[in-house]
Amino acid sequence: MPELFDSLDINEPDEASLRASELECGSPAHPCAIVVLVGDRRYDAPGDNTDEMVVELLQEVGFQVDGVVRVKSKKSEIRKAIETGVVGGVDLVLTLGGTGVGPRDKTPEATRAVIDKLVPGVSQAIRASGQACGAVDSCTSRGVCGVSGSTVVVNLASSRQAIRDGVSTIAPLVTHLIGELNQYTV
Repeated sequence: MPELFDSLDINEPDEASLRASELECGSPAHPCAIVVLVGDRRYDAPGDNTDEMVVELLQEVGFQVDGVVRVKSKKSEIRKAIETGVVGGVDLVLTLGGTGVGPRDKTPEATRAVIDKLVPGVSQAIRASGQACGAVDSCTSRGVCGVSGSTVVVNLASSRQAIRDGVSTIAPLVTHLIGELNQYTV
């Protein structure tokens, strides 16, 4: 039987070709993100500019924001919005809201249904930083972080303070994860 496999001449790519592919592709100049605003009424209030604020914050830390999507706090809608970003090939899907313990808070469950690998250190960093800055909803959040395909998915609580602190906390962590996802060699 070993002769059969030897005759197929199936070889893994050598290290030189993997490195050449890495250098050719490189990492994106500006990683792409989409933002998913989760809430039944939270973001519909007159004068609410959460969407503009989060886009500006992400741009300040080097992300290109391809879109902001508003969904109801329904697990299937949240999951569909996250999957759209993953299939669309964005580097980051950032969800805002739906991370508490209320009966309509379903974002962590929807996220877990989509991700392949959990990255609990990012969620822990968000909660620790939220506690330090006084963003109560951030430090009590059930939000998760994980990877789906080559997309990082992060849940943040919905208060302005939690969003500001969360984006600054995740920026270097997500950038590191994106770099790892774009790396072919070990």
